[in-house]
Formats: sequence, C-alpha cells, structure tokens
Amino acid sequence: MDWHKKTVSETLKGLETNLENGLSTDDAGKRLERFGPNALPEKQRESRLLKFLKTFTEFIILVLIGAAVISGVLGEWVDSAAILSIVLLNGIIGFLQEEKAERVMEALKKLSAPAARVIRDGTISTIASRELVPGDIALLEAGDKVPADCRIIDARFLKIEEAALTGESHAVEKDTKELGNDLPLGDRINMAYLGTTVVYGRGSAVVADTGSSTEMGKIARMLEESKPEPTPLQRSLKEFARLLVYGAAIVCGIIFLIGVLRGEDVITMFLTAVSLAVAAIPEGLPAVVTIVLAIGVQRMVKRHALIRKLPSVETLGSATIIASDKTGTLTQNQMTVKRLYLPAGDVLDVTGGGYAPLGGFFAGTHEVSPKDNPAIMFALKAALLCNSAELKNIGPDDWTIAGDPTEGSLITLGLKAGLTKKDALKGLEFAGELPFDSERKMMTVVFRDNNGVFHAFIKGAPERILPLCAYLNDGQGLTDADRGRILKANDDFSKDALRVLALAYRPFTSLPDLSRFSLIEKDLTFLALTGLMDPPREEVFAAIKKSIGAGITPIMITGDHKITAIAIAREIGAFGETDLAITGAELDGMGDEEFKRQLARIKVYARVNPEHKLKIVKAWKERGATIAMTGDGVNDAPAVKEADIGISMGITGTDVTKEASDMVLTDDNFASIVSAVEEGRGIFDNIKRVVHFLLSCNIGEVLVLFIASIAGMPLPLLPIQILWTNLVTDGLPALGLAMEKVDPGVMERAPRKKSEGIITGRLAWVMALQGAVIALCTLLAFSIELYYLDADAVKARTVAFTVLVLCQKFHVYNCRSEWRSAFSSGFFSNMMLNASVLVIFSSQLLLLYVPALQAIFKVTALNLTDWIIVFAASIQPLLLMEMIKLMRPRRNPGRAL
Repeated sequence: MDWHKKTVSETLKGLETNLENGLSTDDAGKRLERFGPNALPEKQRESRLLKFLKTFTEFIILVLIGAAVISGVLGEWVDSAAILSIVLLNGIIGFLQEEKAERVMEALKKLSAPAARVIRDGTISTIASRELVPGDIALLEAGDKVPADCRIIDARFLKIEEAALTGESHAVEKDTKELGNDLPLGDRINMAYLGTTVVYGRGSAVVADTGSSTEMGKIARMLEESKPEPTPLQRSLKEFARLLVYGAAIVCGIIFLIGVLRGEDVITMFLTAVSLAVAAIPEGLPAVVTIVLAIGVQRMVKRHALIRKLPSVETLGSATIIASDKTGTLTQNQMTVKRLYLPAGDVLDVTGGGYAPLGGFFAGTHEVSPKDNPAIMFALKAALLCNSAELKNIGPDDWTIAGDPTEGSLITLGLKAGLTKKDALKGLEFAGELPFDSERKMMTVVFRDNNGVFHAFIKGAPERILPLCAYLNDGQGLTDADRGRILKANDDFSKDALRVLALAYRPFTSLPDLSRFSLIEKDLTFLALTGLMDPPREEVFAAIKKSIGAGITPIMITGDHKITAIAIAREIGAFGETDLAITGAELDGMGDEEFKRQLARIKVYARVNPEHKLKIVKAWKERGATIAMTGDGVNDAPAVKEADIGISMGITGTDVTKEASDMVLTDDNFASIVSAVEEGRGIFDNIKRVVHFLLSCNIGEVLVLFIASIAGMPLPLLPIQILWTNLVTDGLPALGLAMEKVDPGVMERAPRKKSEGIITGRLAWVMALQGAVIALCTLLAFSIELYYLDADAVKARTVAFTVLVLCQKFHVYNCRSEWRSAFSSGFFSNMMLNASVLVIFSSQLLLLYVPALQAIFKVTALNLTDWIIVFAASIQPLLLMEMIKLMRPRRNPGRAL
C-alpha cells in the first residue's frame, strides 16, 4: 500500500493502531505470527564440503579425472596419481581463496539496528527490532537507525540520511503531510525506511511494513531473482577444453585406425593412442590458471580490491562499461562549502574537499586571508554558532561528522579560516534556539554576550531569508540593486549544482520571545551565501581519464537530482557536449526501442530507483557489453549482482551490497577500480601466455607421436616421460609466465570483445608453427641417434625426451610476447621464470644420471656428442621465432597478445 498518500489518521486507521497507546502485547504477538519477524530472509549458506566439491565440476577437470581413471585401469598408477594430484591442488587453491574472501567479508559486516523503542500498552518499551510488527508506534531520535518502513506521524525537526537507499548525499527533512502523487523514494518525505539513519531532531512513526515487505526486502527479492552467469574466462576455458578434447579424440582415433589397418597389435595401438591423449591434454592448465588468478588476487589486495570469486579477477580486464553510483563512489559523501558570496559582491572560491579542514579562500587566482577580512570572519562565526553538529578527528587526515552533514561542512569552513567553534563562543552564552523546520526553512540560535546584548544568528534557504533582510553587514540598508546581485549569485550557484544556504544576523538589547518566530526573524543583516556540494574524490579525475583512454565508457547512475549529477559528471570528465542525462521518470516514459537507440549517448541517470538500475545494466549486457557496476547502498545491490562484475564499497558499503558483489573496494576509492581493471587485463594476458606455452608444447608432443606412428618409427616418448613433461617441466615455467608484470601499455588498448576466446585465429597459427618446430627438432635428434649413430631405442628415446624438455624451456621465452623479442622486457625482469628453467634443467640432469630415476623414467646417461645434438636441436625454436619477430614490423606495445 502507498502509505505516503494517506493522512496520519487514515494510516493509523488502516493499520488498526492507536497513537497514544500503540498496540497491546497480545495484538503484537498475533501480528508477529501473521507477518513474521522483522528480518530479511538469509540465504542458506552452502556447506564447505559442497563448495569444495563444486571446484571439480569444470569440464576440463572432469576430463582429467577421466584420464586418471583410464590410466589407473591400464595399470599406469604413477600417471593416474600425478593427474589426480594436480586436480586436487587446483580444487584446494580455489576453495581456500573463496574461504579467505568470505572471512574478510564477515569482518567487514556491521551490525544493523538490534533494538527499537516503541509504545506498547501505553508505555515506552525497548524491544528487539525483529519483533516489530505493522501498527507499532516507533520513536525516533538523532543517532537511531530506522528499524522498519514507517509512516511519519510526528516530526520535530526530523532529518534522516537515506544515501544507502536512495543515493542522495544530504539528509532529508521529514514531514507528516500526505503526498498525493506517485513519487520516488527520495521524495517521500513523510516516510522513513529500514536501514536509514536519523541525524537530527526526533519524532515518531507507525510501522507500515516489516521484513520482506520493506523496500530493503523488495531489493532482497530482486537479488534472489538475479542468477550469476559464467565469466568470460569460464566460458573461454570451457570452450577451449571442449575443442581440445574433441580434437585429441579425433587425432587419437585416426592414429589408432592407421596402426590397426597397417597390421599393428590392437592393444599396442590402443596404448599408443592413450599416450597421445595424455600428450594432447595440458594436465597442468587448470592448476596453473587457478594459481595465475590467485596471484592476481594478491596483487589486487595490495591495490585495495578484494576479489570474492577467483574468475572475477579476469572479468574486469574485459570491462567496456563502468556504471558508477555517485554518492560515496565518485564523490566523497562529505558535504563541502565550495563558494562564498559576500555582501560587497565578492565571490570567493573555497579549495579543499571533505571534512578535513584543508584548503583556503581565493578570489580568482588571488589567495584571500579571512582573518584580514571582518566580513568573512563574522559570516563564518554565524555559520559556526548557528550549528548543532560536531566535527571529530578520528585519525590522521580522517575526520567525521556527528550530526547533519551540511552543518558539518560549515564547521570545516570555519576551521579553514582558523576559526573554531570554541573561538566563536568566547564571551557568549547560549540563550535559546529556534530549530530548523520545513515551514520556515531556517534555523536561529540566540546568544548573550558579557555586556548583556543578545545576538541572533540565522541560516537557511536564501529565498526565505533574503526577504527578511533589511541591512548589509556593514550596517547599510539593503537596496534593490543589492538584492539583485544576491539573487544572481544564488542563481549562479544553483546552476553549478551547488546547494545554497544564506547566513544572517540580528542583535537585540533584551532577550526576545523565542516562541514568536516572526518577531525575531525580521530586519535581518545579510552576511553571506554559501554554496555547498559533495565534491568528487581527488583521484577520480585521473581514473576517469585513464578509463576513457582504455576504451571503457564511464556512466553515472544515481538517486540524486539531475542538475547535480550532470555537474559532477561534467567536472570529472565523464559527460560531454553530445551526451544525454535522463531521470528515472523520463526512463519510464521512454519506449524500449528509443531507449536502445539512445543508450550509448546516455551518460547520466538521475533520480532512479533499483528497478531502473537493473534495467540499465541488462540493456548494456544485451548490447554485448561487459559491464562493471559499482555501488555502496542497498539500492545498488540488484544491479551490482546482475552486472558482469559487481563492485561494492568496503567501508561505506552496506552488507547487502557486499554480499551481492564480486569485488569489494577496501578503501572505497574509485581509482582502485581502474587499477583492478589494469590488473585484470594483465592477468588475462598472463593466462594467454600460459595457454600459448602449454598448448604449443602439447602440439609438439602430439606431432612427435603422430609423425612417428605414421612413419612406422618406434615410440620416441613413453607415457611416463610425456606426463613428466606435461605436469612438471611444463608446469613450473608456466608459473613463471604467470609472474610476468602488467604490460605498461595495457590500458592504451581497447577492451577485448566478450566473444573473443583465449585463442585467436592468429595465435592458433603461431602455436601450430611453434609446435611443429618443436616436433621436428625432437624427431630429428631422435632419428640422428637411432639411424645415423646406431644408438639403441633407450638412448635415442632419452635424447628425444631431453630435446623435447629443453626445446620447451627455450620456447617459454618466446611466449613472453607474441611479437616482441623474448628479451625486449629484460632477461632479468622475471626471475621466477629464469629460476623455473634452471630447476627443470637441473631435474633433467638428475633423471639422466641418478640410477634410481633412470629406472623409473627408462632413460640412460648422455655423452658429449649427445649433448651437442641436444643443445643444437633445442635452441632452434627460440632462434627461429627471434628471426620471425625481427622481420615483422614493430607493433604497439599495448596491443593484445
């Protein structure tokens, strides 16, 4: 029911309650049984065992488990155990990372309102908020969290901060009057909603909706309806695995048939085909990819981004749209005075943003000293004295406000001039107060000085205060020309999306009657106009510029007013001359086809509700974009969950939004999103390097066995040697590639398309060429030993095995860049890669010269001649690719691999 449209009496009657006595205990108990507890339903958490088992459901993991089973059935227990070990390692890494993210999430959670004060049986009681029912009369005062959705029935200067629900950056003054029209949440001034905070005044309200029926409950239901989709990386790996398995199966089948038709033993050919399948499938890929993502997660943590799901790391790298909330995300969520108008006509710019008292006063480029200007100091004194907020220093350069944010900004303004509230109070004694209300739209505080003179300081809406002013601050009468200048300054401030407050003053020889507003608030002396705004974060400007340079379009989605949103977007560089801004109401009136046509031009959405945000995200996804949605309020949660990558704020973000997100910014810094995108692109590049290396090596192994089988040669490699090559000698260098630093030019290229897989057509040809070279080098060395030097099969196979291993170790340097020289980034820039190659070479020597290992791997020691052949053959892939890269034209260093 639209309770905001009802009068107070109609609301009380509809909810069958009494203003004075509230509900009876019996009635409340019956309603609790009927409506249920006032709590949002919690999603049942999966057991740890189930989460662990889910890590083994990827297609390529299932294929590897199948390969392990087949190896075990054929009696190859070493092979089977090795494959299962890799699968288990992959599962453990993924499981532990998600567990770690969940523990951090638990630490970030904040308690919601645990109790509420209500009138029951005619007396005031404090009860658990979950026991609230529709019809309860709740009492509200400054500092309280609103415990349910309520209709305001009494408001005494009541202000509620609703940014978590509506996105508005300033507190909303509440009223009791009914509202006749359909209005967005932010304009329903006679309602108070669950999860918002009372910052000023007090009042009472009748509980209208609880639990799932509240606005937060509706958002929770929307979250349940939004189902997670696989990330681009998950889709790419799944498709890659299918193609790999099908391709391997076809090649294995061909070799098996050729051998059988040629008269070979069926069992022998079957074992050969199985060996070939082992060679074709990169067993270490899932574990290496998981480790690459885990490394990326650790890098992102250092850059203040907590990843909750490993695959989400890479999704950031393909983002084409960043849809950002305004309040607290692009802005500081700290009201700040940015401009000051003085009676003489001077307009001063105030530098510095937020509650930290840093900055100064400027007239153009000329710095102004407030202490040398009595008009400024007296205006600031009025701002400090007509003020009930407190500014608190809670850490180095970390300040917070207790009270109304607007009043907090005035305290900060005074401190920038070196004037504290304590200084302003010197020689004065509090005499009385006329609190702010919606009728007068102003607040007056009266003080008595040591001489018995009373001083009234007033602040409020310029359109209400200016008609009450008769003088300027120098005692001269206020002329029509003066009024015109003040009104023009007020209009100029408003056009720049500044919220304007007027400051005024009046002395009295005796204490005025504080019950008679009209006798006090007249014949005022005009002191100043202040222009306030919630300023952009300082780092946002560079972050927006970097995003646009990277081909990422930033758009703003906010519950704030359109003019304010446009001003902020234009200031940070996210809104151009040809861009559009629309409100939620305009979006509702726009047809689907028209919305799709204008989608690319709309850069600002203002006065929107959760359903609008969800619609915008879905529209971009239907267009094929990869969209990242940032937010901190509950109103952002459905869109955050629906987006390809949902990003929440760790400090100011609500628990609901954090739970819905894929990534949490631990410093609430928009620039951290851009850093995370940069890391995401680097991570995908590293995954691509790993796949390039592993698959080109596997192609080489397949071709070795394939060509040898077609030519009727003895098997150049045994299954145990192939498995050692795939899991160990390939795995460690692949990890080295995972440690490659992010390319400096990675943010100079456009995001990759959603449909683009890990392997492009160009990369496939490169891998095929490199695999063929590795195979030819291996077979050439094998043939020289077997046919030219008359070595036995064991010796020839040992040479082939060693050539294959070292070929791949030289080749890993090719994979650092597809087109640049292997050493263009510096040979010593990736010490992990160099160390892994050294370890593999050392382990290969142990296999060849330790008798116990010789028996297991069926190899023999090599002499000097053999080593000359091995090194001459092994270095060819690196030399060949260096020549090819040298002949190709120089490419953009930021170009994708």
